[in-house]
Amino acid sequence: MDGLVDRIGYFSALILVEGMDIDFLHKCALEDSVDRHQFATTQEVCQEMDKLLLTLGDIPHHAPVLLSWALLRHTLCLDESSQVIRRLGSIAIQQNAFQYMTQMLKALGSGGNNCTASTARMCIYGLLSFVLTSFEEETLGEQQHLINLACEVFAAPNLAELFWDTEPTTGLAVLLDNNCGMFPQSMAPLLQLLSALISDKSTAKKVYSFLDKMSCYTELYKHKPNDVLSHEDETQWRRQTPKLLYPLGSGQANIRMPQGTYGTVMPTAQGYLVRWHYSYSGWTIFTCEIEMLLHVVSTADVLLHCQKVKPIIDLVHRIVSTDWSITDCLLPITSRLYMLIQRLSSVMNPPMEVIASCVNTLTVLATRMPAKVWADLQHTGFLPYSVTQITGIVQSISAEGMQAGSYGNLLLSIERPQGKYSVTTAFLRLVITLVKGQLGSTQSRGLMPCVVFVLKELLPTYHKWRYNVYGMREEIGCLILELIYTILNLNLEEESQGSPPSLQAMCTHCLANTEAGQAIINIMAIGVDTIDTVMAAQPSSSGSEGSGQTLTQTIKLAFSITNNVIKLKPSSDVISPLEQALTQHGTHGNNLIAILAKYIYHRHDPALPRLAIQLLKRLAMVAPMSVYACLGSDAAAIRDAFLNRLQSKTEDMRIKVMILEFLTVAVETQPGLIELFLNLEVNDGAVGSKINGMRSQEFILGEWSCLQVVLEFIDSKQQGKYWCPPLIHRAAIAFLHALWQDRRDSAMTVLRTKDRFWENLTSVLFGELPAPADITEKSVLETCAFTLKIICLEIYYVVRGSLDQSLKNTLNLFFDKKRYEYWSEYIKSLVIYMTETDTDGASTFLEFHKLISAWRMFLVLATSYEDVMHLCDCPLRLQLLHDVLEATKILLTAPLSAPCLRMGSMLATLLLILLKQWKRVIVNISKILDPLDQILESLSQSNQYFMEKTKAKIYSAIIITIQIKQLRVSDFPQYSQMLLTVCETIHNEAIVLLDQTHHALTTDSALFDDKDSMETDCAPRLQHKDQKDGVCVLALHLAKELCEMDEGGDQLVSITRTVPFLPAMLSALELSLRVKQNLHFAEASLHLLLSLAKTEQGATAVGGAGVLPSICLPLLSVYQLSANGTTQTLGSSRKSLDAPSWPGVYRLTMSLMERLLKSLRYNFLTEALDFVGVHQERILQCLDAVRKVQSLACLDEVDHTVGFILQLSNFIKEWRFHLPQLLRDVQVNLCYLCQTCTFLLHSPKVLQHYLQVKNGDTIPPAIVPRQSKPAQTPKKQQDIERDEMEQRAVLKVQSSLLRILSKTLAAIRHFTPDLCQILLDQSLDLAEYDMLFVLSFTTPAFDSDIAPSFGTLLATVNVVLNMQGEIDKKKEPMSLNVIPLTSPEETKSLKALLRFTMENCFYALISQAVRYLKDPSVHSRDKQRMKQELSSELSTVLSSISRYSRRGAPSSPAAALLLSPSNKSTSSTSKCPESQEPLIQLVQAFVRQIQR
Repeated sequence: MDGLVDRIGYFSALILVEGMDIDFLHKCALEDSVDRHQFATTQEVCQEMDKLLLTLGDIPHHAPVLLSWALLRHTLCLDESSQVIRRLGSIAIQQNAFQYMTQMLKALGSGGNNCTASTARMCIYGLLSFVLTSFEEETLGEQQHLINLACEVFAAPNLAELFWDTEPTTGLAVLLDNNCGMFPQSMAPLLQLLSALISDKSTAKKVYSFLDKMSCYTELYKHKPNDVLSHEDETQWRRQTPKLLYPLGSGQANIRMPQGTYGTVMPTAQGYLVRWHYSYSGWTIFTCEIEMLLHVVSTADVLLHCQKVKPIIDLVHRIVSTDWSITDCLLPITSRLYMLIQRLSSVMNPPMEVIASCVNTLTVLATRMPAKVWADLQHTGFLPYSVTQITGIVQSISAEGMQAGSYGNLLLSIERPQGKYSVTTAFLRLVITLVKGQLGSTQSRGLMPCVVFVLKELLPTYHKWRYNVYGMREEIGCLILELIYTILNLNLEEESQGSPPSLQAMCTHCLANTEAGQAIINIMAIGVDTIDTVMAAQPSSSGSEGSGQTLTQTIKLAFSITNNVIKLKPSSDVISPLEQALTQHGTHGNNLIAILAKYIYHRHDPALPRLAIQLLKRLAMVAPMSVYACLGSDAAAIRDAFLNRLQSKTEDMRIKVMILEFLTVAVETQPGLIELFLNLEVNDGAVGSKINGMRSQEFILGEWSCLQVVLEFIDSKQQGKYWCPPLIHRAAIAFLHALWQDRRDSAMTVLRTKDRFWENLTSVLFGELPAPADITEKSVLETCAFTLKIICLEIYYVVRGSLDQSLKNTLNLFFDKKRYEYWSEYIKSLVIYMTETDTDGASTFLEFHKLISAWRMFLVLATSYEDVMHLCDCPLRLQLLHDVLEATKILLTAPLSAPCLRMGSMLATLLLILLKQWKRVIVNISKILDPLDQILESLSQSNQYFMEKTKAKIYSAIIITIQIKQLRVSDFPQYSQMLLTVCETIHNEAIVLLDQTHHALTTDSALFDDKDSMETDCAPRLQHKDQKDGVCVLALHLAKELCEMDEGGDQLVSITRTVPFLPAMLSALELSLRVKQNLHFAEASLHLLLSLAKTEQGATAVGGAGVLPSICLPLLSVYQLSANGTTQTLGSSRKSLDAPSWPGVYRLTMSLMERLLKSLRYNFLTEALDFVGVHQERILQCLDAVRKVQSLACLDEVDHTVGFILQLSNFIKEWRFHLPQLLRDVQVNLCYLCQTCTFLLHSPKVLQHYLQVKNGDTIPPAIVPRQSKPAQTPKKQQDIERDEMEQRAVLKVQSSLLRILSKTLAAIRHFTPDLCQILLDQSLDLAEYDMLFVLSFTTPAFDSDIAPSFGTLLATVNVVLNMQGEIDKKKEPMSLNVIPLTSPEETKSLKALLRFTMENCFYALISQAVRYLKDPSVHSRDKQRMKQELSSELSTVLSSISRYSRRGAPSSPAAALLLSPSNKSTSSTSKCPESQEPLIQLVQAFVRQIQR
């Protein structure tokens, strides 16, 4: 109430003074026309006013009115009123008129320079100017009161500038002139006036120039000095000698008064006051005064000199903060402030105000040159410092080795006992400025002791200190939190490993784990009621700078700090004390969560509830607690308050957005709270649908449901109105997206039933957006993104037939109105704008990224739901594919920036998916390959690491595109350039992989060596990370695809001469095999070598690059030897044959050896023999493995091994010369392999049994169907499906066995004598050919003790004949068919393979029989028995063959492929149906011959 009364008094006095029109009276007086004033002719009125005003004077509010009326009556020159004038003036002076007006202006101007304060200052300015012009200054009381009032008046806008244009003998200029005459004897009044006259840069320069050109020097003498001459009347002195005015100074810190200087003498009670007429710079005087203070700092005169120096420093502070350009001129003063702080801090009773002024001035300097100020301050010892190097966060928080500095001593010994904290506030402002100055990392860490001091000594205890000034506690708290807030919002570079902790990391850890965090919580827990109480007690005149506003700002800072600490705190399983205190449950709603929520009731500052909700959102995201439980019984009331502010049309928009964002987070993390806000009620009158025999409940929106408000926000009719701006629309759609993403079925069901819900939701997708460069509100893009995602989630989760009809209509409309085309083009325009905008800020294109990501999701979903989303139109899909490709090319071929690369990588993923799913719509492959080639070329020129995944995606896209259609090199103009780029990539990546593998081995070895040798359960050492979708592996696969396009193989071979990628690749392959790492790289490399070796030129290049030294010996590491010297079991892996594996690498190597030997023949024979010699144990074990393991992996390795032996068998003489024992072992094993395959093919039931018992699984992984069975299938149906899968498994194994058998017999054919030679050449050396089969005609067995015999070969012929017969009858029983035939080509191929097997079997049978007959070591009785048995068996076989031949059987390329070149002529006769006659004739002739 007192404040309101005072304010009424202020305005009453101002109104009366303004009513007297003093300004006009002053103007009339200057023009000698006072009769023009309105009161000049109203004598009766003036007398009445005299009588009335004489009754006043008992309260201070009367003083300005009495002074104004006395001035008015004095100016009008009415003699009869002289007594009244003196009396009124005396009363006004006694009532302290000037002090009252000073207090009045301070009170009115406390809220800033508002209209009221400016009007009051102008009114008082006119009054004070006229008073000083009309009356002698000595009659107006103490001069200091006049100066104080003048300083308040000059705070009015533009008054300081107007002052410098006035006459020096009128108005307030009189006050300035009088004080100039007393300078520097009386320095403070003049400097106070000049400080007030500084309002902008121009006035600052005028003040500097004014002091730089002083014309008189006033000093006081108690006695007349001897070195002056005086006039007779002692009114003027003249110096006889020059004088040093400051004898202790030197250089710039001194000033000399020359000889002959005249001075005017004014006698006073203290002595002689002499005003010397001498020109000098006042700034030199100031420098001398500061230097003088530095000299007398330890004497009793220090306080007297401090009184002189403080106004100087205040003036310098005012000038520097107003006009930085004058700083250099003030360097002699500012450079001495550091020493001044150091020395004054150490005196017995330090002048705290002077120290504070010095620190404040340095704070201003630190805004422009923080590094210099920090460097100079370090030498003063004023700030807290550390005597040891800070190495860790724990050390810094413990304050180990840290000293408080001079400031710490001043705080503890002076300020806290006195309750005045000017140095503390200055210190905090200085540290804040230094932190904001973005010092270097080393200098910033030097500030750590200061920050630790604040966190440990100030923040936890400042509220307990003694305070003499009201509001100082709130100001200090606000400054402390401002410092912490500044630190937590610094944009710091990533800290290197082992470097000292940053200010931000230290501050975050300290707040999260020490009592400093509890102090922040105490501030936040002040609560809305306390704030309202402080605001109510605050004078209404305080405006925006009262204690209530300071308290509010402090709490807001506490909210932001806590939010940042939670965000920046490293993730940990251990909850920090700060988080524990934040989420601690209290009783009766007194916990912190409830207090935060109740800030929604605060109305004075909208930022306070907004920041409180933001902190609640952060806590809801990271803290393991229930907000709903914390609110207790106040939950419903708080919800109502939230919704009231949310639906108010005049509420601050940012609060609405924050409430919606909080609810969006609560959908996922706060189930209880979101149910409270959804407020769904059961509709008892409605009949729900039945689900699983139970009737479901139907919900409706309650009265206090947030969905009501959200539906209003998304209403298309409300968009564009002031209460529903785009930001709120985006937040509402984001909330709905959270409901869909979290599958809130009850809420979604209610929303779907609302009229026009899907129409309102998707209305933004049917509008026209401005061009990217013209977008002013980017939140619209996020709105579109969330809308697209909601549609995707609805389509994905809802059964196709259950979609709302409204949504179906919307999707149909989306297609009809060509919105696919529109959005595809708009996405492309966003991409173009991104590449044309030169910025690296990730946040700049955040909305672009979200929209493009949503569009990607939309198109990916469309590949699986084409009918629902109306994307069955092939031209439209092709257009969308081309647009995505074009956008990807724009992003990845533009000047590379991080946002563009991230977006390009995202679109590359989409492109990859679309190419896989929509490959059927692609017509022109070159239109796809051309942009991909440009992208690949652009990416290959960049070495940035984070582009590796993008490169990999582009490689995958090119591979998929090439595989869509069989291309020739002539169809691909960019073939040569792409092949060159890929080879260069392989070269570079192989070198990098080689180095990384070496480094990993070195590191792992060191770690391994440190382990205890007795440790038996230690984990295996980490291997190098090898990814199947890495750039290196995919480049190898792409090179393979490109190589297969070139039928001649010339292109890649020519590139090997310019780009040495083969040596680099083989070096990396050698190391990978040796250490058994980089599986995917090894497999891809071998695939490329296989493709390259398909031509003779390519094989020559591969062999010349040293493929055997790189592969042969290192390959031993691929199959590990066990302790007893045997290799691991073959085919034990349950992986699919297509899955990468080290046995697969071995099989590929075997195929490569086979292909190289087939192409290079004698040029590669030595290497092939070396290879087979090194790996003979594995080869022999492989040939013997079919009896033990019949898995597809094992059979595949046997197939590759036999294929290599088949090629090597063409060089039997060389093989026998180099490796005779191995040759014999291989021959024996091949015969046993033939016997095993024949037995298994002849007995499919036995084969099925072995698959079940030995392999543990009937169905090899390669043939398991991809689709899963229904959840509930009748047992009979399950048995049928199981039988079918078992049949397919057996057929798959039979197919592999037949291939192995055919190659085995082809190889045996080379190991037995040539028929023509053994029949016609009588000189044939039989010793060169061993007897491969024993003389027996029993059925082949599965026992290794029974040697292969002629019965084995005859059984093979019978098996083949049975298979051919069943194929001709078009039957497919499991016992006879090898594979399920799906086409005539497959049937023809299988018949040719059977025919080829039978030919080789007969060939080996006849050759071995003749070998027996010609062998002299065989008894004649045995020969005769063999003839009889063989004749009988072959006759039976011939009858079957003749029947089959009459039906006709086609030949196959298999014969030509499997036979060696030297024997191709043998099978060349089988090119027509009649080609079987020679074979039958040969067998018949042989039978007739042996029957003789």
